[in-house]
Amino acid sequence: MKMMNKILAMTIAMIAMSTSVMAENDNSVVTNDNLKPTGHRAFQPGEDLTFTVKYGFIKGGEGHFFVTDTIIDGKKVQHITVGGRTTGLADKIFKVRDTYESYMDCESQLPLVSLRKISEGKYRYFDRTTYDNINGQVSIHKENRHGVKDTTETVGRNMLDIVSAFYYARNNNFNATMQVGDTINFSTYFGGQIFPLRIRYQGTEMVDTKWGKINCYKFAPVTEVGRTFKSKDDMHLWITADANRLPVKIEFKMLVGSFTCELTQCKGLAHVAAYGN
Repeated sequence: MKMMNKILAMTIAMIAMSTSVMAENDNSVVTNDNLKPTGHRAFQPGEDLTFTVKYGFIKGGEGHFFVTDTIIDGKKVQHITVGGRTTGLADKIFKVRDTYESYMDCESQLPLVSLRKISEGKYRYFDRTTYDNINGQVSIHKENRHGVKDTTETVGRNMLDIVSAFYYARNNNFNATMQVGDTINFSTYFGGQIFPLRIRYQGTEMVDTKWGKINCYKFAPVTEVGRTFKSKDDMHLWITADANRLPVKIEFKMLVGSFTCELTQCKGLAHVAAYGN
C-alpha cells in the first residue's frame, strides 16, 4: 500500500501534465526559440480547478489548480498553484502534500520564478528557481535533509517550468489549427535538469463528465518507457475543444496499474461554458 501511495503521489504531481516522467529521456534537442504567444487567453485570475485521482475505482487523492495575479519586480504576473494531496485511507497510510507554483509574466507568458514544495511521508524538499530568460540562465535554491544549496546554470532562453509549460500550451497550442499527428514540443526545466516535453495530438473525442458529454482534443504525451510506463503511449489527456481549453480527464497506464484524474469542479472560467460553476 505504501508503494501504491508513492505512485499515487507521482500521479498527483503529473496532473499538471508536465513532470519529468512525461518527458522522453533521449538525446534529441528541443528548444523554445520559436515560442510566439497567439494572444488567446484561456484562463484568468480566479480560475479554480479541482480533480479527483482514482486508482481503479478507489479514490486516493485530489488535485487543485488555482490562478491569481500579483506583482514581481514591477511586472504583473500570474501566479499559478498546482497542489496534490492524498485522501481517505491513503492519507492515513502515507500522507502526500505536494505543491508546484509558477509565476508567469503576463506578456511573454514565460516563468519568472517557480517553486516546488514536497511533503511525502517523512520526506521534505523545497526548491525555488529564478529564470533569467534574456541570458538563458536559472538560479536555483534547494533545501532538503542534506542542507541548503544555491547554484546557477545556463539552460537556454525562453525556458519553461513544468507548470508554466502546461498553461502556455492552454493559451497558445491547444487549438483547432492542429492536425492529427502534430506534436507540441517544449523544453522544460525540472529538478535540476532540462527535459524535452512532447505531446502528440490524436484528434477530437467526446468525453463523459459530470456535466455531460464534452467535445475534447485528445493528446498522448510521450512517456518514458521502462521506469513507470510500458509504452510511449500509456498516457492520455483530454482538453476541452473550446476557448477555456480545460483538462477534463487524464489517464495513466502504469506498470503498477491504471490511474485516472477527472475534473470535478471548475470556477472562475475566462469564457462562458455549459459546464462549471
